[in-house]
Amino acid sequence: MNRLFVAIELPPEVKEGFRSIQEPLKKSSARLTLVDPDLIHITLKFIGDTPDAVTRQIADALGVLKEEPFPIQVKGISGNNIRQPRVIWANVEDGGKCGVLHSRIEGHLAPFGVKKEDRAFRPHATVARVKEFHPDLIEFLKPLRDREFGNGMVSGFSLKKSTLTPKGPIYQTIKEVLF
Repeated sequence: MNRLFVAIELPPEVKEGFRSIQEPLKKSSARLTLVDPDLIHITLKFIGDTPDAVTRQIADALGVLKEEPFPIQVKGISGNNIRQPRVIWANVEDGGKCGVLHSRIEGHLAPFGVKKEDRAFRPHATVARVKEFHPDLIEFLKPLRDREFGNGMVSGFSLKKSTLTPKGPIYQTIKEVLF
C-alpha cells in the first residue's frame, strides 16, 4: 500500500521564506507542529492508501495530463479558520489555475475509485498544524498577513508517496508530470 497525494513543488526561495516566519510562530502559546520548509508544497489532491498495482495505473493516467504553465504568487499567512485555526498556511494566488488542474486531476482519478472533494478547492501551502489553540496565535499571525514569499511558474506536478515516521513524513516522487 502507498499513501499517495498529488502536489506542486514550490521554488526553493519560497520555501526558505517559510523558515523566517516559523521562529516567531514558535513564540505563541499555541502548541504547533511546524512543517519542515523543505517539504512544504501545494497539495492538489490527497488520494490516500492505494495498492501498488493501482498506484502504477494512477501514475500512467496522470502522466497524460497537459496544461499550459502558469504563474503563482505565494503571499500572506492565514489559516483555515479566522477565529481558531487548525492549519496555518501560506496563500497561493494563481488566477484559478490550480483549481482547474485540481478538477482535471480528480477527473483522471475517478476511474480508480478516488472520491472527489466535497469542499471547494483552495490552493495553499501548509506551514504549521495547530495541536492546541491559544488566542495569542491570532496576534502572531497578524503581521504575516501580507508577507510576500515569492513568485514562480507551475510547469508540472508530482504524484508522491508519503511514509509517516515519528520524525515526520518522508516523501518520495512516484511520477513527475511536466507540461
